[in-house]
Amino acid sequence: MRILGVIPARYDSTRFPGKVLAYLGDKPLIQWVYENAKKAGSLARIIIATDDKRIFQAAKKFKAEVWMTSSRHNSGTERVAEVSQKIKASIIVNIQGDEPFLKANMINCLVREFSKDKEAEMATLVNKIKNFDDLDDPNVVKVVFDKNGYALYFSRSRIPFTSPQSTVHSPQSYKHLGIYVYKRKALLDFVKLRPSSLEKIEKLEQLRALENRFKIKVIKVKEDTIGIDTSRDLERAERWLQR
Repeated sequence: MRILGVIPARYDSTRFPGKVLAYLGDKPLIQWVYENAKKAGSLARIIIATDDKRIFQAAKKFKAEVWMTSSRHNSGTERVAEVSQKIKASIIVNIQGDEPFLKANMINCLVREFSKDKEAEMATLVNKIKNFDDLDDPNVVKVVFDKNGYALYFSRSRIPFTSPQSTVHSPQSYKHLGIYVYKRKALLDFVKLRPSSLEKIEKLEQLRALENRFKIKVIKVKEDTIGIDTSRDLERAERWLQR
């Protein structure tokens, strides 16, 4: 079973332009992501996929394999799919270029558990929310899932909501971490679909998968990460790195 890791990276982020080249400590975010992914023994090959020459040149400097991809893509997933069409791999891991603290053991766990599940078409990681402020932070995506560990819904809002009449006063909320794994066919089928109504409302691409009945396995891990969506997130990451 050949497993491919792809790190989609674009320069023109709406909330934080150029963020993947922003420095965290002594190196850019994209280098942190690549070097952590390289330690994951489950991945046979790792490719950074970009449409920006600045990112391409930066990746070459730290000796990453990097491909120039189409500038017409609307999402990182489409960029991952372009690479996947040209490489024979049964499983593809989409590693977000703004997740510098995503560790190799987390990637290995995702691949291992997904490989065991014959029904899942894709999977992702979650962990328990421990920081109360994250519950109402729209940049922290929350997820709820069924008794078999398949995603029911993702939201930027607090889910589940606790009503005053609820018998459960402190329900556990889970944070979605920035990584996906797909069966190759599921990925290529997914990118052919039009953006869905819930996806447009929440600005969450994975809702397109749920609206089209894809089975998304949710895999719990204890480790946390800080996804870099804003300059404020980068400041938090600097403090975390120092600790």
